[in-house]
Order: sequence, then C-alpha cells, then structure tokens
Amino acid sequence: MLTIEEVTHVAELARLKLSARETEQFRGQLSAVLEYVERISSLDLTDVSPTHSVLSLPGALRADEVRESLPREELLRNAPETEAGCFRVPAILDEG
Repeated sequence: MLTIEEVTHVAELARLKLSARETEQFRGQLSAVLEYVERISSLDLTDVSPTHSVLSLPGALRADEVRESLPREELLRNAPETEAGCFRVPAILDEG
C-alpha cells in the first residue's frame, strides 16, 4: 500500500492540490493499480502471443502533415511560469 507521503509527492509532481479525503481515496486507487501491474508482471508470458497490436488500430499512425500551430500566447496561457515568451521550468540538477 502506498503511503500518504508517496501519494502527496505524486500529486505535487502532477501539480494537483488534493484534500486529505482525496489523498486517501487516491492512495487506495493507486495502490490497487500498482498491485494489478505487479500481478501481471509476475506472469510468464513468453509463449503468449499478443491478441491485438496497437498499430492495427484505425488512426494509430497518421501521416505527418504540416499545419498551422497555435499562437504562442495561447500555448503559454496555462503555463505555471513563463519567461521571455517561453515556458519556465525548474532546473534539473545532476546528482550523479
């Protein structure tokens, strides 16, 4: 089971503000998802062929087309921070 601190950390990374009730609710839901992934990961699927390929889905791959992009102001409107007409993001420090 995930801890409250782990859920809070994931929420911060996603820039979500969760109430205590929502944090507890997501704790259970995310823990269940991770448990299912762990169960699937433990299966031996070496002799099982895929039943469906993503590439066979209609529209999975589309041709590249040149088209007009959104205006810069519209793209930056929802950015948490901007600087000189660009997205401002935290520095990534190499701790290795």
